[in-house]
Amino acid sequence: MQLPKYQLKSGRELLSYEFISQGPKGLIEKRIQFTLLNQEEVYNLAFGDKDPITGEIDDLVVSNNGDSEKVLSTVVSAVYAFCDKHPEASIFALGSTPARTRLYRIGLAKYFDEIKDDFEIYGQLEDQWELFEKGKEYLAFLAQRKLS
Repeated sequence: MQLPKYQLKSGRELLSYEFISQGPKGLIEKRIQFTLLNQEEVYNLAFGDKDPITGEIDDLVVSNNGDSEKVLSTVVSAVYAFCDKHPEASIFALGSTPARTRLYRIGLAKYFDEIKDDFEIYGQLEDQWELFEKGKEYLAFLAQRKLS
Protein backbone atom coordinates (compact mmCIF):
# COMPACT_ATOMS: atom_id res chain seq x y z
CA MET A 1 0.00 0.00 0.00
CA GLN A 2 1.30 3.41 -0.89
CA LEU A 3 -0.34 5.24 1.99
CA PRO A 4 1.50 7.36 4.56
CA LYS A 5 2.80 5.27 7.45
CA TYR A 6 4.84 5.68 10.59
CA GLN A 7 8.43 4.54 10.88
CA LEU A 8 8.64 1.09 12.45
CA LYS A 9 11.21 -0.08 14.96
CA SER A 10 11.48 -3.88 15.08
CA GLY A 11 13.02 -6.67 17.07
CA ARG A 12 15.79 -8.77 15.54
CA GLU A 13 13.54 -11.65 14.49
CA LEU A 14 10.86 -9.25 13.21
CA LEU A 15 8.30 -10.65 15.66
CA SER A 16 7.63 -7.33 17.39
CA TYR A 17 7.35 -3.78 16.11
CA GLU A 18 6.82 -0.38 17.68
CA PHE A 19 5.91 3.04 16.36
CA ILE A 20 4.56 6.33 17.63
CA SER A 21 1.13 7.64 16.65
CA GLN A 22 1.04 11.43 16.34
CA GLY A 23 -2.21 13.34 16.56
CA PRO A 24 -4.41 15.67 18.60
CA LYS A 25 -3.99 13.49 21.70
CA GLY A 26 -0.21 13.70 21.48
CA LEU A 27 2.36 10.98 20.96
CA ILE A 28 1.05 7.48 21.64
CA GLU A 29 3.35 4.46 21.57
CA LYS A 30 1.91 1.53 19.62
CA ARG A 31 3.06 -2.07 19.55
CA ILE A 32 2.57 -4.96 17.11
CA GLN A 33 3.43 -8.53 18.14
CA PHE A 34 3.44 -11.77 16.15
CA THR A 35 3.20 -14.87 18.37
CA LEU A 36 3.47 -18.45 17.14
CA LEU A 37 0.21 -20.30 17.85
CA ASN A 38 1.18 -23.80 16.75
CA GLN A 39 3.61 -25.95 14.80
CA GLU A 40 1.89 -25.08 11.52
CA GLU A 41 3.53 -21.63 11.27
CA VAL A 42 0.33 -19.79 12.26
CA TYR A 43 1.07 -16.56 14.13
CA ASN A 44 -1.34 -14.38 16.06
CA LEU A 45 -1.22 -10.68 15.23
CA ALA A 46 -1.65 -8.56 18.35
CA PHE A 47 -1.81 -4.79 18.13
CA GLY A 48 -2.55 -1.89 20.42
CA ASP A 49 -1.15 0.87 22.58
CA LYS A 50 2.04 0.07 24.43
CA ASP A 51 1.47 0.15 28.19
CA PRO A 52 4.00 2.69 29.52
CA ILE A 53 4.67 0.65 32.67
CA THR A 54 4.68 -2.97 31.52
CA GLY A 55 5.53 -2.49 27.83
CA GLU A 56 2.75 -4.94 27.02
CA ILE A 57 0.05 -4.35 24.42
CA ASP A 58 -3.23 -2.81 25.60
CA ASP A 59 -5.65 -3.85 22.89
CA LEU A 60 -8.74 -2.51 24.65
CA VAL A 61 -7.81 1.17 24.92
CA VAL A 62 -9.37 3.55 22.37
CA SER A 63 -6.80 6.19 21.40
CA ASN A 64 -8.82 8.23 18.87
CA ASN A 65 -5.69 10.10 17.82
CA GLY A 66 -7.12 11.03 14.42
CA ASP A 67 -4.65 8.92 12.42
CA SER A 68 -6.39 5.58 11.99
CA GLU A 69 -5.55 5.32 8.26
CA LYS A 70 -1.86 5.91 8.94
CA VAL A 71 -1.90 3.45 11.84
CA LEU A 72 -3.58 0.79 9.67
CA SER A 73 -1.05 1.37 6.90
CA THR A 74 1.77 0.99 9.44
CA VAL A 75 0.36 -2.31 10.72
CA VAL A 76 0.12 -3.56 7.14
CA SER A 77 3.75 -2.60 6.52
CA ALA A 78 4.70 -4.64 9.61
CA VAL A 79 2.81 -7.61 8.15
CA TYR A 80 4.78 -7.29 4.92
CA ALA A 81 8.08 -7.08 6.82
CA PHE A 82 7.15 -10.06 9.00
CA CYS A 83 6.21 -12.14 5.95
CA ASP A 84 9.45 -11.21 4.18
CA LYS A 85 11.33 -12.76 7.12
CA HIS A 86 8.82 -15.61 7.65
CA PRO A 87 7.43 -16.40 4.15
CA GLU A 88 5.74 -19.65 5.19
CA ALA A 89 3.80 -18.04 8.04
CA SER A 90 0.07 -17.55 8.19
CA ILE A 91 -1.22 -14.62 10.24
CA PHE A 92 -4.33 -14.94 12.40
CA ALA A 93 -6.14 -11.73 13.35
CA LEU A 94 -9.10 -11.30 15.67
CA GLY A 95 -10.22 -8.06 17.24
CA SER A 96 -10.20 -7.82 21.02
CA THR A 97 -13.87 -6.82 20.78
CA PRO A 98 -16.55 -7.33 18.11
CA ALA A 99 -16.21 -3.63 17.24
CA ARG A 100 -12.47 -4.06 16.61
CA THR A 101 -13.08 -7.14 14.46
CA ARG A 102 -15.54 -5.02 12.47
CA LEU A 103 -12.86 -2.33 12.01
CA TYR A 104 -10.42 -4.99 10.74
CA ARG A 105 -13.07 -6.21 8.29
CA ILE A 106 -13.72 -2.66 7.05
CA GLY A 107 -9.99 -2.04 6.62
CA LEU A 108 -9.48 -5.32 4.75
CA ALA A 109 -12.42 -4.56 2.46
CA LYS A 110 -11.22 -1.02 1.79
CA TYR A 111 -7.70 -2.08 0.78
CA PHE A 112 -8.45 -5.58 -0.49
CA ASP A 113 -7.73 -4.73 -4.12
CA GLU A 114 -4.28 -3.45 -3.11
CA ILE A 115 -3.27 -6.51 -1.06
CA LYS A 116 -4.96 -9.39 -2.89
CA ASP A 117 -2.05 -9.82 -5.31
CA ASP A 118 0.35 -10.34 -2.39
CA PHE A 119 -1.82 -12.23 0.13
CA GLU A 120 -4.46 -14.93 0.32
CA ILE A 121 -7.00 -13.61 2.84
CA TYR A 122 -9.52 -15.89 4.53
CA GLY A 123 -12.46 -15.06 6.75
CA GLN A 124 -13.97 -17.27 9.42
CA LEU A 125 -17.72 -17.89 9.39
CA GLU A 126 -18.71 -20.02 12.37
CA ASP A 127 -16.40 -23.07 12.16
CA GLN A 128 -15.40 -22.68 8.51
CA TRP A 129 -12.81 -20.61 6.67
CA GLU A 130 -13.43 -19.20 3.21
CA LEU A 131 -11.68 -16.81 0.86
CA PHE A 132 -12.38 -13.26 2.00
CA GLU A 133 -15.31 -11.51 0.35
CA LYS A 134 -16.27 -7.90 0.90
CA GLY A 135 -19.54 -7.41 2.77
CA LYS A 136 -19.45 -10.58 4.89
CA GLU A 137 -19.30 -10.44 8.68
CA TYR A 138 -16.35 -12.63 9.55
CA LEU A 139 -15.40 -13.62 13.08
CA ALA A 140 -11.64 -13.69 12.42
CA PHE A 141 -9.13 -13.46 9.59
CA LEU A 142 -6.18 -15.43 8.28
CA ALA A 143 -3.63 -14.11 5.79
CA GLN A 144 -0.80 -15.86 4.01
CA ARG A 145 1.74 -14.26 1.70
CA LYS A 146 1.56 -15.60 -1.84
CA LEU A 147 4.87 -17.18 -2.77
CA SER A 148 6.34 -16.23 -6.13
